Amino acid sequence: MTYDASEDRRMTVDARVQAALESLPPAEQRMARFFVDQKQSVLLGSAAEIAELAGTSDATVVRTARSLGFDSLSALRQMLLSDLTGTPSPGKRLARTLQETGDDSAGALRHVIDIHDSVLEVLKRPEMAAAFERSVDILARAGRRHVFGIGPSGAMADYASLQFNRIGLPTSALSVSGIALADRLLWLGKGDAVLMMAYAPLYREVEVVLDHAERFDIPVVLISDNLAPLVPGKVAESLPVPRGKADHLAMHGGTIVLIEAMIIGLAKRNSEAAFDALERLSTVRGSIDKAWIKRGIRKNKYNKN
Repeated sequence: MTYDASEDRRMTVDARVQAALESLPPAEQRMARFFVDQKQSVLLGSAAEIAELAGTSDATVVRTARSLGFDSLSALRQMLLSDLTGTPSPGKRLARTLQETGDDSAGALRHVIDIHDSVLEVLKRPEMAAAFERSVDILARAGRRHVFGIGPSGAMADYASLQFNRIGLPTSALSVSGIALADRLLWLGKGDAVLMMAYAPLYREVEVVLDHAERFDIPVVLISDNLAPLVPGKVAESLPVPRGKADHLAMHGGTIVLIEAMIIGLAKRNSEAAFDALERLSTVRGSIDKAWIKRGIRKNKYNKN
């Protein structure tokens, strides 16, 4: 049974997939989920390239697009791009989220857990593991790392920067907006790397950071579920981490999981330097509070503070 999208041409791709999913044959169900989870690949790849990534045939790619009500794969791409650049207001996204959570707080808990379960499934995919490995290589080789993020992503940029420094990797946070960002961009230099968390629409600070990185031949690792298609050729590696359901409140649990995996992955690349840095941290803490002297890293390798 083919989904008839003629009743509402304004529906997002995600909404069309959700409405049509149960009526599609199994192969097209898998392909439709790929359209939702791998928007960057769908926007940038040919039908054959998308098919190879999804483990199916290019005929299935085109047939699924038509089953969702699109005249062609190109038409699906056009709506995907429109979805990515036409983000609804935060209030509308919150309203849509609340409609799905039920009447009690336990419903909100179940709703968020279900969303993060689906995000974790994306993070477990082989193509994500390969992109993650390449990203860790880029960050490990750099002389200095710079983590970009604004708003909620700014808090994550500060967290990543702190943790990278703790394991002996000099890192700065590009977590401010406006002209204040100019001072921090002075820190960037050849041999560095940028870890960027940013999302569509393409705003000025992102453009400036990418231009600055390009000027100094600095590789950029992008964490985003929708920005990569808008910055072709500007990033060295892309990690498409979902932030929940389209047009709903953005959730960043998957990004935090990815950052914490990066901390472990980078520490594993040079564990001796990581232990040395944590030992120095304990020593400095001890100079502030003598109780810390008894909690050295080498004395208690399971210390998590």
